[in-house]
Amino acid sequence: MKYVRLIVISVLLFCSGMVFGQKKTSEVNRLPDWAFGGFVRPEGVNPVIKPNTATKFYCPMQKGSVGWEESDTFNPAAVVKDGKIFVLYRAEDNSATGVGKRTSRIGLAESSDGITMKLRDKPVLYPAEDNAKDLEWRGGCEDPRVAVTEEGLYVMFYTGWNRSVPRLCVATSRDLITWEKHGLAFGKAYDGRFENLESKSASIVTKLVDGKQVIAKVNGKYLMYWGERMINAATSEDLINWEPQLNEKNELKGLIYPRYKYFDSALTECGPPAIITDKGILLLYNGKNRTDDRRDERFNAGTYSAGQVLFDLNNPYKVIGRLDVPFFRPMDDFEKSGQYVDGTVFIEGLAFYKKKWYLYYGCADSMVGVAVYDPSKKKPGDPIE
Repeated sequence: MKYVRLIVISVLLFCSGMVFGQKKTSEVNRLPDWAFGGFVRPEGVNPVIKPNTATKFYCPMQKGSVGWEESDTFNPAAVVKDGKIFVLYRAEDNSATGVGKRTSRIGLAESSDGITMKLRDKPVLYPAEDNAKDLEWRGGCEDPRVAVTEEGLYVMFYTGWNRSVPRLCVATSRDLITWEKHGLAFGKAYDGRFENLESKSASIVTKLVDGKQVIAKVNGKYLMYWGERMINAATSEDLINWEPQLNEKNELKGLIYPRYKYFDSALTECGPPAIITDKGILLLYNGKNRTDDRRDERFNAGTYSAGQVLFDLNNPYKVIGRLDVPFFRPMDDFEKSGQYVDGTVFIEGLAFYKKKWYLYYGCADSMVGVAVYDPSKKKPGDPIE
């Protein structure tokens, strides 16, 4: 009888996964046919951009030389120009301690293979004595997203952070180095109704034209998805001035929201430029897990992972597909240890290069990583334990 009890206990322990030293099991994260992925982290290359204490820059705001990227380099945008990938990344100096308390500037890196980066030693967008002073002093320029028109105009959406209200701003360039700041994206909409609205994270809709990813119109207008508490939409005639979409109550038109007990239970924040595919408009977004009992318990409390949602091309405010689990989540040590210790893969840059999609992301608010999706080799997303 003693032996029978031992056998039963052993079987129960084995089945419950409680045997000491046994690894957790993971289920394959199969993606639907409309989704991109899986994105594979190249072996032994990440992170591809790290903080640099050697680069100095004369800051017009601080009136002196600063180590503009010595603390953290993260949350990158990406675009293709002249046969290379260019990555625009957020860099923080060491002027303070804590998330959002330092000054941010936008740096520029270029790569011929999508992995090996050559970095400029000066930022290309930063708080200065210019028309955006009241929007950017003293927090700076944060979290860029970048796309290009068929005519070669680069459009950047970024957060102007004046330590009071974070607001979505627009800048344009022909060379990615010299940028013209146009101020608030929503500043003129509805007679200035949303001028002081907390806003960020704009994913403009793009499409592939002869193998090049370019800004596209939807139903005759430029379209962006934007926001973090919920995802909204806005349209534009000129890429500079944007009009948020409103619902029947004359309030902001929410398209997707955080979900109870899902990986995106706290926030749904837009990622890189959206893509028109043969299935609809595909938006990759960042989802934050809650820290209370309403979170998805499969993931750490407070974790940022990445999801995908599909909108109807004819009705771009209608959701026709949404992932229930993240396709991309913190896996490696450098994605879980840094300025944001709960774990973060924050996606902002997506570039189509040599028939592959290169996804650039912030690692724990401290460094930049890359993952690659080859459409000819469909793979599952990151495994779910």
